[in-house]
Amino acid sequence: MNTKTYRIGIVGASGYTGSELARILIHHPQSNLVAITSESHRGKRFSDLHGQFSGILDTVLIGADELNTGDLDVLFLALPHGVSMEFVKRWKDSGIKLIDLSGDFRLTSPTVYEEWYKKEHTFPEGFETAVYGMPELHAQAIRKASLVANPGCYPTASILSLAPLFHSGIGIDPDGAIIDAKSGITGAGVKASNTTHFSNVNDNFKAYGIGSHRHTVEIQEQLSFLVKKSVNLQFTPHLLPVDRGILATSYLRIEGGMTQQKLNALYQDFYHDQPFVRIRKQAPAIKEVRGSNYADLFPFWDSRTNRAIVIAAIDNLVKGAAGQAVHNMNLMLGVDESMGLLQVPMQP
Repeated sequence: MNTKTYRIGIVGASGYTGSELARILIHHPQSNLVAITSESHRGKRFSDLHGQFSGILDTVLIGADELNTGDLDVLFLALPHGVSMEFVKRWKDSGIKLIDLSGDFRLTSPTVYEEWYKKEHTFPEGFETAVYGMPELHAQAIRKASLVANPGCYPTASILSLAPLFHSGIGIDPDGAIIDAKSGITGAGVKASNTTHFSNVNDNFKAYGIGSHRHTVEIQEQLSFLVKKSVNLQFTPHLLPVDRGILATSYLRIEGGMTQQKLNALYQDFYHDQPFVRIRKQAPAIKEVRGSNYADLFPFWDSRTNRAIVIAAIDNLVKGAAGQAVHNMNLMLGVDESMGLLQVPMQP
């Protein structure tokens, strides 16, 4: 039985993801959070940035160049896309297990990345070893990986909602999926903008990235992997006036004898050994997963239109970011995959 305590570092302390990683890791029985970095806040205490940690995690923030990589087992990169790739390049031969929470290595090639992110990729070699970090799909590869690309929050909810159908391939049109997804404001990150200004978000609701959101290709690539053919789908994100949570509604037409009973069985079978996917008997709400690493799914068969309608609810900061990253860490270290992640959702 593996009882080792692992030494953990977080690069990027100021954002919501860094904060959530710390919240989970300080109660993880086999992790010791020994280093947290921030270039703009070095010298301050972590609790100066995130007051909820006062007296709990008062670690002094250091610069990334001060990290003693020989003293670490795992390093989480809680950095924006376009920035993480430079740190992966710097530490590629360090022997540390790297978990990147940006979009820099989630796609299949630097060419696809540059097309959708409109940015040159400066470490294309990273794609040769990076593993897409969705435990429900790639657990075996994650266990052997030294670099894991943590999925985006929208793709997590969207892929989980449709994966059983695309894996089965039963009567589906691989170009027929439509995903209508809504996210809380924390999905936009901690840095303020005109879009995230209180007066623009409060008492408001709008779509954005219509037809062009970069998470579209991430979803398509993973569903293509499952169905073993190219997928072309419609994904439209929306901004909710709430702190956190994602609700994704996915639609897929199916020809050939589907029933509610068959649909339920398909989802139960596909996720039967997955500790963080819950198949619900009614449509889930975002408060029913708040603060947890659970993904709640409700598959519904609409016999009138011959469509499966699947509702998925996750916490974008936990299952959609930090919690999934810790799940990946557990797999990479060979410890219980649920360790440190069994928080009950907070409702109300």
